[in-house]
Amino acid sequence: MDIILSNSSDEPIYQQIISQIKSHIMSGELAAGDALPSMRALAQQLRISVITTKRAYEELERDGFIENFTGRGCFVKSQNTDFLREESVRQTEELLAKACEKAKVCGLTLEEMKEILELVYGGDENG
Repeated sequence: MDIILSNSSDEPIYQQIISQIKSHIMSGELAAGDALPSMRALAQQLRISVITTKRAYEELERDGFIENFTGRGCFVKSQNTDFLREESVRQTEELLAKACEKAKVCGLTLEEMKEILELVYGGDENG
């Protein structure tokens, strides 16, 4: 599992960790029961504070993505496919909202945005 942090990102480091681990889980790269690195090992690997990794793991556990077993470590929790789809839809909506904000600043119309979306998405729904 690779996690790449950006110091130039507006997103806090713990949030970058959360986003990337969620992405690994949703893509199937991390499966139910897979062990995550210990908080200390991840902190050393990323050269960050253990407090930062602890916060990321706590939020992932709270959101239902991982389970923490005292003395054994953190593991990917078995996921409900509807929950994973909902999380993906939420993330897509977030990204589209940002794209729409940028489009409005550039003066793009809704029709122009639809054309761009169709091109980026891959054409018509049947293709």
